[in-house]
Amino acid sequence: MQGFEEAEDPRRRWLIQGLTAGIFCSTLSPSAAFAQNLLGSKPSQLPPGRSIYRLSGKVTINGKDATLDTFINPTDSIVTGPNSEIVFVVGGNAMILRADSRLDLAGEKKENGSLLISGLRLLSGKILSVSRNQPTTLRTPTATIGIRGTGWYMEADPELTYFCTCYGVTDIAASSDPSSTETVAAAHHDKPVYITADGQTGKNIRPAGFKNHTDQELMLIETLVGRTTPFVFPGNSYDGPRRSY
Repeated sequence: MQGFEEAEDPRRRWLIQGLTAGIFCSTLSPSAAFAQNLLGSKPSQLPPGRSIYRLSGKVTINGKDATLDTFINPTDSIVTGPNSEIVFVVGGNAMILRADSRLDLAGEKKENGSLLISGLRLLSGKILSVSRNQPTTLRTPTATIGIRGTGWYMEADPELTYFCTCYGVTDIAASSDPSSTETVAAAHHDKPVYITADGQTGKNIRPAGFKNHTDQELMLIETLVGRTTPFVFPGNSYDGPRRSY
C-alpha cells in the first residue's frame, strides 16, 4: 500500500500529511477542519454556474487556459501539465484530475439545464471521481469500464490501466480481450486491479495494490456535489484502506 510519503506530487504529500497529522480534530467537522487549516474556506457544494473548485499549474479546457471562472461542459477536453491539478464538478460528477493527464468527456446538457456525463476517456494520467445513480462508460487505451454510480480511481497509459472501485459496482473489461471481464462490488477499496493489453487470453485483468488516492480526497469531492462518502472513519487515524492485497 502506498502512503502519503510515497505520493508522486510533493504538494499532495503535504496535503495528505496535514490531513493525517490531526487536521481532522475532534472539535471540528472534517470539512471545516480541512478548510480552515489548508484552504481558508469551508468546502461546500459548488453554486450553479461554477465548475472548478481548485486548480494549480497549467490546465487547459478545449485548448484554452482554465481559470476558476471557466465553466466545464460534459463534452469538453481537459489537459493538465506537469505539476498541475484541477478539482472540478460537472453535473453530479466531481473529479480530481492530476498532473500530465488528458481527459475527454462525453455527455449532454438537458433541456432543464442539468449536465449529464455518459462517458469519459482517460488517454493518459490519473483521475479520482465520484457520482451517484448515473451509468457511465470509462475508457482508457487498455480498458472499458462501466460504472453504476460509484467512487473510483484510475491511472492510464498506453499499455496498462490501474483501476480501484472505491465503493459501488463496476463492470471491467480489457479492450483487447473480450474474454477478460470482471464485475467488482466494493464497499471500501476492496479489489483494485490492473488491466493489461498483452496478457494471456482471459487473463488481462489481475489484482493490484492500493495506491495514490485517499478517503480524505473522496470526502472532499463528495462534498462539492452535496454528498458524503458511504463510509466513515476516525478523523485523525486513517491514511489508506485497512486491507492487505
